[in-house]
Amino acid sequence: MARTFAQHADYPAALALAGRLADVARTISMSHFRTGVDVESKGDGTPVTIADRGIEERMRQMIRAAFPSHAIRGEEFAAEGSGEFTWVLDPIDGTKSFVSGFPLFGSLIALTRSGVPVLGVIEAPALAERWIGSQGEGTRFNGRTVHTRACRALADAVVYTTTTESFDAAELACFQAVARRAALRRYGGDCYLYGMLAGGHCDLVIEALLKPHDFMAVVPVIEGAGGRISDWQGRPLTFASDGRVVAAGSEALWQQALEDLRRL
Repeated sequence: MARTFAQHADYPAALALAGRLADVARTISMSHFRTGVDVESKGDGTPVTIADRGIEERMRQMIRAAFPSHAIRGEEFAAEGSGEFTWVLDPIDGTKSFVSGFPLFGSLIALTRSGVPVLGVIEAPALAERWIGSQGEGTRFNGRTVHTRACRALADAVVYTTTTESFDAAELACFQAVARRAALRRYGGDCYLYGMLAGGHCDLVIEALLKPHDFMAVVPVIEGAGGRISDWQGRPLTFASDGRVVAAGSEALWQQALEDLRRL
């Protein structure tokens, strides 16, 4: 049987570093939250602030000091390094929420091994909430082990997406085909949605237009809590994925969602 990352010699140090990175993200983001921070527009039209850049700069410094051989990929700066291990960083996931004073923004920290996410952190600074998932060790929320909800029927499910604006016409039709069969549809939340799913508070999250820094960290969190996460064709998420993500609390629910999403 293949060894999980939790059995790797570097696991304790990587886990400790991930926690320190999340601490830094919380401190810096909260020093700017609801302060009227200036907002710039990047080339793709998305917003960025001094907090986004400051968090990622500090995270990169800490990773280089602890694991100089590890590569780093982040949202705000160019990729650096190569090798077996790569840290993937989203300093503020949900910058639009952050700049509008909405507390459900987060920071995402992932460690991949040969392209596979093996350690992930969802940090929600404004709520002092944190999920940590690791390959072979399950998922913890503020230190307590959590599990997804055992919802097996789409008719009983709570379905979330951050916004339908991320879907093109064909994607929206697929999402609506799933959502109209569900018990409840809700909107908004960015990475916080995946924490809620891991903790058993919702059952499905369906999104599009995501990049690796948006989803790599949530993979170990969802899988460690007993859920399933993939692209809309049921394939594992990788650096080459198309940005369409579906996460479910149970195998049965994941399969039901894929029936409609695979039509794309």
